[in-house]
Amino acid sequence: MASITGIAKEFFAACEAGKGWEACKVHCKPDATFSAQVGALSDVRTLQQYADWMKGLLVTLPDGRYEVKSFATDNERKNVCAYGVFSGTHTGPGGPCAPTGKRLKNSDYVYVLDFDGEKIRHMTKIWPDAWALKELGWA
Repeated sequence: MASITGIAKEFFAACEAGKGWEACKVHCKPDATFSAQVGALSDVRTLQQYADWMKGLLVTLPDGRYEVKSFATDNERKNVCAYGVFSGTHTGPGGPCAPTGKRLKNSDYVYVLDFDGEKIRHMTKIWPDAWALKELGWA
């Protein structure tokens, strides 16, 4: 039996590298859900949509990268929290406007991955999107 920590790390790496749902789905229930209390992701309801959103984001911010700050597993509640910092420059196509050339320096975010057995059933993203969008010149 694989540990949920190991599965979460593999999912996190694939998702944050912009590999999309095709690379992420092996770690998830087919109907895995997604939630975030942020305007930028208000229409995203499934983990498939989110993984593909991240894939698109890395086209828009081609130098996008992340740094893991913390990974914590709560076996009793069957979830894993991953805290990261994302940065990137809007030089690629996409986003709400033409490339701004502006850099998102350090955008803090947290994933809370809820498990059903060895598969992610739900992900919550905690992220101050208004600050990030302003820094990129999108708001």
